[in-house]
Amino acid sequence: MPQPEIQVLNKGFVRLIDHMGSDLSVVNAARVSFGKVKESFDEGDAKLVDYLAAHEHTSPFRHTALTLHVKAPIFVFRQWMKHRIGSEFNEISGRYVEFPEDEFFVPEVFRRQAKVNKQGSEGAIDEKDRARAMEAFLESCRGAVAHYKELLALGVCREQARCVLPVGLYSEVYWTVSLQAVAHFIRLRADAHAQWEIQQYAAAVRELVEPLYPVGLKALLAAGRG
Repeated sequence: MPQPEIQVLNKGFVRLIDHMGSDLSVVNAARVSFGKVKESFDEGDAKLVDYLAAHEHTSPFRHTALTLHVKAPIFVFRQWMKHRIGSEFNEISGRYVEFPEDEFFVPEVFRRQAKVNKQGSEGAIDEKDRARAMEAFLESCRGAVAHYKELLALGVCREQARCVLPVGLYSEVYWTVSLQAVAHFIRLRADAHAQWEIQQYAAAVRELVEPLYPVGLKALLAAGRG
């Protein structure tokens, strides 16, 4: 049975591989303190989930897990992998595999450097400069990949040849994460202050996670405790 998948950017995706638990798992983890277990989820359980999130009783949310297969540019993963707590990553290795041609991110819009936010961007560059910007971007990426292939053809090992590749190159990871940790990721990376490209991945992650833990995810995001 094919797993749910959402396409992101020009060549990326987020795909659900597996998950464990539900909103009911959260409330049962909380109620075990009183020696109680429920078989079905009701309105009272939803109130309990809201209470747990609002008062930072977050351990019950960690009795859940999901695994996502993500394909994203390396510069996106550099931001993503800062989310280490409650997360585990395994990434494709350039020591084992040869990267294919034309597997790099190409932006639809070239943004301007923000005037106030030193790390951010705003608007778009002048239309008269767009064609040259795209030309320079593609020349750089394609040239790096061509040199990578040349190095391999000359007998240079993969682990050294990969050093010339750009951070716009796509990579792939398996990401296993608890509900609390995934809510934290969504809250930070879907925010308007996050880089636009990772915002697109945060939105895709949320779209896949929300049907699995609708009450728990909503409570964590509303409480801002993810």
